[in-house]
Amino acid sequence: MNEIKKSPINSLGYNFIEPRYLPKGKDEYYLRNQQNRNGIRYRQLTAYEIEVLVRNRNTSSNWNDILVSDAFTPELVQNCKFFGLVRIGKLEPFFLEFNSLRRPVGLYNSTIISCDFGDNVSIDNTNYLSHYIIGNDVMIVNTNELTITDYAKFGNGILKEGESEAVRIRLEVCNENGGRSIIPFNGMLPGDAWLWSRFRDDQVVQDRFTEFTKKKFDDRRGYYGKIGDRTVIKNCKIIKDVWIGTDAYLKGANKLKNLTINSSAQAKSQIGEGCEMVNGIVGFGCRVFYGVKAVRFIMASNSQLKYGARLINSYLGDNSTISCCEVLNSLIFPAHEQHHNNSFLCAALVMGQSNMAAGATIGSNHNSRSPDGEIVAGRGFWPGLCVSLKHNSRFASFNILAKGDYPSELNIPIPFALVSNDTSKDELVIMPAYWFQHNMYALARNSWKYVDRDKRTDRTQCIEYDFLAPDSIGEMLDALGLFCRFTGKAWVDAQGKKKKYTEEELSGIGKGLLEEGKENIEGLEVFADGFENSDRKLRLIKVPQAYRVFRELISHHAAVQLLAFIKTKKITDHAALQKALPGSPALIRWRNVGGQLIRETELEKLIQRIRQGKIRDWNDVHSFYSQQGEAYMTDKLHHALAALKAIGGPNLRRSGKAALRELLQNSIGTKEWMAEGIYTSRAKDYTNPFRKMVYDSPEEMDTVIGALKDNSFIRQEREAAKAYRREIDRVIRKFDL
Repeated sequence: MNEIKKSPINSLGYNFIEPRYLPKGKDEYYLRNQQNRNGIRYRQLTAYEIEVLVRNRNTSSNWNDILVSDAFTPELVQNCKFFGLVRIGKLEPFFLEFNSLRRPVGLYNSTIISCDFGDNVSIDNTNYLSHYIIGNDVMIVNTNELTITDYAKFGNGILKEGESEAVRIRLEVCNENGGRSIIPFNGMLPGDAWLWSRFRDDQVVQDRFTEFTKKKFDDRRGYYGKIGDRTVIKNCKIIKDVWIGTDAYLKGANKLKNLTINSSAQAKSQIGEGCEMVNGIVGFGCRVFYGVKAVRFIMASNSQLKYGARLINSYLGDNSTISCCEVLNSLIFPAHEQHHNNSFLCAALVMGQSNMAAGATIGSNHNSRSPDGEIVAGRGFWPGLCVSLKHNSRFASFNILAKGDYPSELNIPIPFALVSNDTSKDELVIMPAYWFQHNMYALARNSWKYVDRDKRTDRTQCIEYDFLAPDSIGEMLDALGLFCRFTGKAWVDAQGKKKKYTEEELSGIGKGLLEEGKENIEGLEVFADGFENSDRKLRLIKVPQAYRVFRELISHHAAVQLLAFIKTKKITDHAALQKALPGSPALIRWRNVGGQLIRETELEKLIQRIRQGKIRDWNDVHSFYSQQGEAYMTDKLHHALAALKAIGGPNLRRSGKAALRELLQNSIGTKEWMAEGIYTSRAKDYTNPFRKMVYDSPEEMDTVIGALKDNSFIRQEREAAKAYRREIDRVIRKFDL
C-alpha cells in the first residue's frame, strides 16, 4: 500500500530542512540566502499589488511571504499558485525569444513553491516548480516537474547528513564487478578517473581519493537547485535534483534526475527530446539528443550522446561522440567516436582517439561466467566491422583490427599494427606499421582532426593527439626488439639449426639480418608468441619494412622535437643547443593518464606524495597535471633523444655538427614521404574501379565526393612539408651546419 501523508495546506513550501538537521540559530533559508547572489533587493508586496495578483487568479497561503523587487509588475503574474517564501525579481512588459520560441516575461499558469527568481524570467505552464534559485532571462515553458529535495547531491557521489553508505553513487568503470569503482564529482578530469581506477592494492591512496572528494562538498542538507541566466527549458517532464548552468537548453526531456549540467555562454550544453539521464555529471558544451539513456555517468566537456545511445556506469572523455549504441562500465579518454547502433563496448579502458565500427563487440565476456574481465586499449584503438573480442585483452597504440570473431584473448604489444584473423589458415596475422604503409591519410587526418575539434575551456590536462609521442615511440622501440627476436628465431628454424639459442642470441641474429637487409629474409616466415591465448600460429608480415619504418620514424620524431625546442627556446647557435641538451637522456616509460602523457617516474612521485598526505586535495592533483603539461615539451625532447640513442643514433650533446645536419636532413625526407603517403593513400579511392563504378563519369565522382586536387587536408600537409624543409634549411644555415 502506498503511504499517502496528509499535512495542512499552509505548511506546503515550509520546513524544507528537517529541524534535526538545522544548525543552532539558523532557519530553513540560511543556505538558500548564501546561494542567492543575484544582488536583487526584495521587498514585501503593496496592498495594490496583492489586489492585482488576486484579480489575476493568483493564490498564496501567505502573501507576506511573496517578496518582489522594486521593478515588479503584478500584471505579469497570472493564474499561479504560490506556497512558501517566493522572491521575484524585475518583471517588465517584454517577450523573450529563443529559437523561435516566444513567451512574455512573467509568471503564468504555474505552481511555485519556495523559489527565487532573477529579472525578467518567463515561467509558463510549469506544473510544479519547487525550491529553485532561477537566474535572469530564464524561460521555463510546459514543464511538468522541476523540484529539489533537501538531500540533493546533483550527481556527485557524496553523502548528506544522516545518509548511509548504501546510497552513495559510484561509477563501476573498467570492470563490471565494481572492483575499480570510482566516486564521481563535478570537475572530475579523465586523469582523475584513471588514477582512482588504478592502484587498487594501495588502500591508503584509495582512501585519500575518497577524502579529496568529500572535501570538495558540503554534507549539510537544504541546498536549493540553481538554473543559470538565459537558460531555456521547454516541454520537459521530470527534472529533479538538477543543477543547471547558464545558457543551457533543455527541450523535451523525459527524465533528468540527480544531475549537474555544466553550461556557460562560451560552452553551451543542450539536452533534447526523449532523453532520460540519472545520477550523472554533464560537462560544459555537451549535447544530448533523441532518446538517450544515461545512468551513473560522467560526460566530460564537449562530448555528445545521440540517437538512443546508452551510457551506463561509464566516464566519457572530452570531445567524444557516442550515437545509437550501448556503452557500459567503461573509462574512455578524450576523442572517442562510436556511431553505430549495433556496436557494444563493455568493461574497457579505452585511451582516446578511438573509433568503434558497426557490429564491434568489445568485451562480451563470452569466455567466462564471471563479470570480471577487462579490455585495455592504447590511443588510436580501431576495431573494425563486426569485430568480437574477449576479456582479457590488451592493445598497443593505434591498433586496427580487421573484421572477424577473435576466438581468444589478445595481447598485442606492437603499435600501428593491423591485426587480422585468417580463418582459412587458422592464424592470427599481424602487419606492423600498417598505417604508414597503407593508410597514412587516415592516420594523419585523424591526428589533425582531434586538435581542431578540441573545444575544451578547461585545459588543465595537456592532451596529446600526435600519433608520434612518447607512448607510441616507446612501443615502437619495444617492437623493434620483438622484430629482432622473432626474425632471428625464424631464420634459425629455417636453417634447421639444432643448437639452442638464448633470446639475446636470437635477437642479435635477427638484428643483423634486418639491418643488413639480406635478400634471404624477404621470404622468411616470421612467427610471434605470447600475443594470443591459443596454440595456433601468430604470423608477422612485412617485418623488414616495419623495422625500417619504425627506426625512421623514431629518428624523425627526435628531429621534430629538436626543431620545436630550438624555436621555443630561441636557440641561436650549435654551441648553445649542445649546452641546452641533456648529457645522458634516460629512456623512461610513460603512462597515458586520461589522455595526458606523463613519465612513470613522475607519476610514482605523485602517488607517493598522495600516500604521505603532501597532496591534500584534487586541486593539488590538478596542479600536478598543469606542472607536467608545462614541462612536457622538454620531457618529450629528452625521451625522443633517448629513443634516438637506443636505435644507434648520435648523442647530440657530444656529437659534432655533421651528426645534427644528417639527422635534420634525413627528417626532411621522412616528412615528404609522409606527405606523399597521405596523398597516395587517398588517391587509391579515386583509382579503384569498384569505387568508381557507381559514377557515370569522373566529373560526377568529383562532384559527389570532391576532387582529389581540391582536398584541403592534402594541400595543407604538402604545404606543411615545404614549410618544414624551409625551417630546417634556416636552422642549418643559422647553425652553420
